[in-house]
Amino acid sequence: QVQLVESGGGLVQAGGSLRLSCVASGRSRYSLGWFRQAPGKERDIVASISWSSDYTYYADSVKGRFTISRDNAKNTMYLQMNNLKPEDTAVYYCAARSGGGSYLFIGVRDYEYWGQGTQVTVSS
Repeated sequence: QVQLVESGGGLVQAGGSLRLSCVASGRSRYSLGWFRQAPGKERDIVASISWSSDYTYYADSVKGRFTISRDNAKNTMYLQMNNLKPEDTAVYYCAARSGGGSYLFIGVRDYEYWGQGTQVTVSS
């Protein structure tokens, strides 16, 4: 069983920045991803990263503004969010799927474990 704990959310003005963190328990290898869900909408992929960090994926809406990274020694994944927009407002979730190597997963159903979510609110 894996536990994921997100942190770093908050309220920021448009154009501002936030950095989200996700700490994973355990010593297994995982592919990791960030998802977000706005009120009344489906949960969508934001970015994902392979165990080895050699592959990353970004949703078109965040390309050039968000950066996903991970530090396996710390069992931690990050999402640096710059130039935030009101449409980025959502609950952000960390997700993990067992397995190492250079695999990327972008579907909600691809992931086995989820964090509790952290709220990001961007004011205009």
